[in-house]
Amino acid sequence: MKKIKVTDDNRLLHGGDYNPDQWLDYPDILKEDVELMKAAHTNTFSIGIFAWAALEPEEDKYDFDWLDKVIERIHSIGGRFIMATPSGARPAWMSQHHPEVLRVDAYRRKQLHGARHNHCFSSEYYRKKTQEMNTKLAERYGDHPALLMWHISNEFGGECHCDSCQNNFREWLKNKYNNDLKELNHSWWGAFWSHTITDWEQIESPSPIGENAVHGMNLDWRRFVTHQTIDFYKNEIKPLRELTPDVPITTNFMSDNPEFVPFTALDYSQFAKEVDVISWDAYAPWHTDQEDTATLASRVAFLNDHFYSMKNQPFLLMESTPSLVNWHDVNKAKRPGMHFLSSMQMLAHGSDSILYFQWRKSRGSSEKFHGAVVDHDRSKDNRVFKEVAQLGKAMEDLSDCVVGYQRKADVGILYDVESDWALNDAQGFGLKTKKYGETLQKHYQMFWENNIPVDVISKETAFDPYKILLIPMLYMLSEETAEKISAFVKNGGTVVTTYITGLVDEADLTHMGGWLKPLKEVFGVEPLETDTYYPSDRNSVVYNGKAYEVRDYATVLKLLEAESLGSYEEDFYKDTPALTKNTYEKGQAFYIGARLNDDFHRVFYNELIKTHDLKPALEAKHNRGVSIQARKAEGKQTIFIMNFTEESQTLLLLEEVTDCLTDEVLGGALELAPYETRVVEKRI
Repeated sequence: MKKIKVTDDNRLLHGGDYNPDQWLDYPDILKEDVELMKAAHTNTFSIGIFAWAALEPEEDKYDFDWLDKVIERIHSIGGRFIMATPSGARPAWMSQHHPEVLRVDAYRRKQLHGARHNHCFSSEYYRKKTQEMNTKLAERYGDHPALLMWHISNEFGGECHCDSCQNNFREWLKNKYNNDLKELNHSWWGAFWSHTITDWEQIESPSPIGENAVHGMNLDWRRFVTHQTIDFYKNEIKPLRELTPDVPITTNFMSDNPEFVPFTALDYSQFAKEVDVISWDAYAPWHTDQEDTATLASRVAFLNDHFYSMKNQPFLLMESTPSLVNWHDVNKAKRPGMHFLSSMQMLAHGSDSILYFQWRKSRGSSEKFHGAVVDHDRSKDNRVFKEVAQLGKAMEDLSDCVVGYQRKADVGILYDVESDWALNDAQGFGLKTKKYGETLQKHYQMFWENNIPVDVISKETAFDPYKILLIPMLYMLSEETAEKISAFVKNGGTVVTTYITGLVDEADLTHMGGWLKPLKEVFGVEPLETDTYYPSDRNSVVYNGKAYEVRDYATVLKLLEAESLGSYEEDFYKDTPALTKNTYEKGQAFYIGARLNDDFHRVFYNELIKTHDLKPALEAKHNRGVSIQARKAEGKQTIFIMNFTEESQTLLLLEEVTDCLTDEVLGGALELAPYETRVVEKRI
C-alpha cells in the first residue's frame, strides 16, 4: 500500500474550515482573519466547502477573484490551503432551473431546495456541473505552491429514490446476480410472504411504509447506496486526477452521532479504497452525564484506530470543535484543558492534524452558535481562542516528533458495517439492546486501559499480522470469513468471539445446518439458542471463582472439544458452559456466551494480555483513566501520557523518558493535573 505523507513541510496541520464567502461584504473581517490566524498559531485552512453560490452566482458565470485574494492572504503568512469542492450544497438557481438535481426521499417525495447534502447522485446534470467546477478549480489552483490537497464535497451520506436511482439500482442488481432473477429470489428468500420477483421492473428501493420484510433487499440497497455514492465521488474527482495527479485527495468521513459509534450509512471500508488520505470529523460528547470521561475517551480512541487502520497510515482530523457544537440535545462547552487533552489524543492515535469546524462563527443561520476559533466578539483574549493558540504553539514544537510517525498493533478487532446493517434488520433478540458498535467499543476498552494498541479492521483485512483477533457479535459471517478465522487459529493465532456471532451468511440467510462447520471446529462448541433478557432478569457467570452479572443476552452452548471456563448460575441452563476455550492446532479460540460487565472483561483480557506478553510503549503504574499511547519512527517513539480524569493522578514511571516540550528527563513518580498531557520521547 502506498503511504501518503500529506504534511510535506513536516508541520502538523492546525486550522480548519474557513468560510470567507460569508464575509465578502465585510472586508475588515477578512483582513482581521489573517492577523488572528497568526495569533492562533494556525497554518492550514479548508476553503470553498459550501461556496458554490459565490463561485458560480449564475449558471456558467464564474467568479474566482475573491477566492484568489483569500488564498494569497493565507499564503502570505506561510499558510497552506485544502481546496474543497463545493458539491455538498447547491446554489438556488440550480434547483430552480434544473429540478432534476433535487433528491427524492424514501416516500417518493421530491425535496425542496434548502439544507445541504440533498442532491441526486444519478443526476447527469449535477455530475456534469461538478466536473466543470472542479476542472476550473484545478486549472486555476492546481499549481499553487500553497495547495495541500483536495477535499471532495463534505460528509457524504444520504440516498435518493428517484426514477433514475431506481433504474441504477436494478442495473446494479442485474450485474450482481448475473441477470438471473432465480438467483436474486434465492438470495432474497423471495418466496416469503409471496415476494418472488418475476420482472426486474418490479424491483424498487425499500419502502419506509410499514414493515419491509425482505432483508436481502434491504442489505443490497445499502450496498448499492455505497456503490452509487462512491461512483458519484469518482466522477467528481476525475478532472482532479487528470490535471493534478500528484495532489492527494480526501473526503471527510464521520461517526454516527450522537451515539459516537462507527458510521453506518455507508461502507467506509469500500470508500477508503478510493481516497489517498483518510480524514474524519470528530465531535465527541465530552462532559455528559451518561458516562465518565475515561470511558468516552476509550470510545474516541476506538474510532481513531478505526480510521487509522483503514489505510494503516496517519489520518487527518478534518473537523472538530474547540468549544461546543450546536446539535446535541445539550450543547455543553469543553471544560478548561479538555481541548488540549482531546487534541493530544487525536495526535497520539495517528492524526497529523487538528482542524476545526469552524474558523469564525457564522453571523446567521443554523451554525451561528456552533463552536469556532473566532467568536462573535472577534477577540483573541477569550478562553477558547487562548486555548487554541496554546495548542497551536505546542503543535509547532511537537511536529518533528509526531509527523509521519506510525502505530503498530498486535491486536485486531473486526468491525463489519454490513453485519451491522443485517443485525439491525433482524427481528429478534432485543430490538434496543443489540448495540453492536457499543459492544465492540466495550471489548476494545480493556486493551485501551492497558495501553495496548488495537487495529479496528474489516473482514477484508489480512488477519495474520495479529496475535489476538477479537470478533464480538459478528452476526453476518460468510464461509470465506470462517475459513480465514480457521487459518488464523491453525497458524497460532488467538481469537475471541461472543454470542450472536455467525448466524447468517452474506445474503442475510441463516446457515443450513446451524453454525458453520469451520466455526464448530475452531471454537469446539455449538451455540444452541440465545436467551434475551428483560432489564429485570438476573443471572451470572462464575469465572475463576467469582460471579459476574449477565445482561441482555445468554447463549446456551454444547461442548464439542472445548473446555468450559465459566458456567451460568441460574435458569434452565444453570451449570452449563458460558465461557469456553478450545485449542485448535497451533492456536486458541475463546467463546464468550453472555454479555458480561466491565469487571469480567478486565479480568479476562488482562489474563490474555499477560499470556501473550503484550507490552505497552511505556512501563508505568497508574490508575484507570490515564492513557499512554505511542507513535513510532526508526529507533524512537513519541509517547503521550494523558489524564482523562477530573482528579490529579500520580504515575510511577518504571523507565526514563525525555519530555518533548521541556527536555526534562522523567522517571519515577510523575504528577498529572486533571486533563493534563505530557508528551515524551523514548529511544528503542
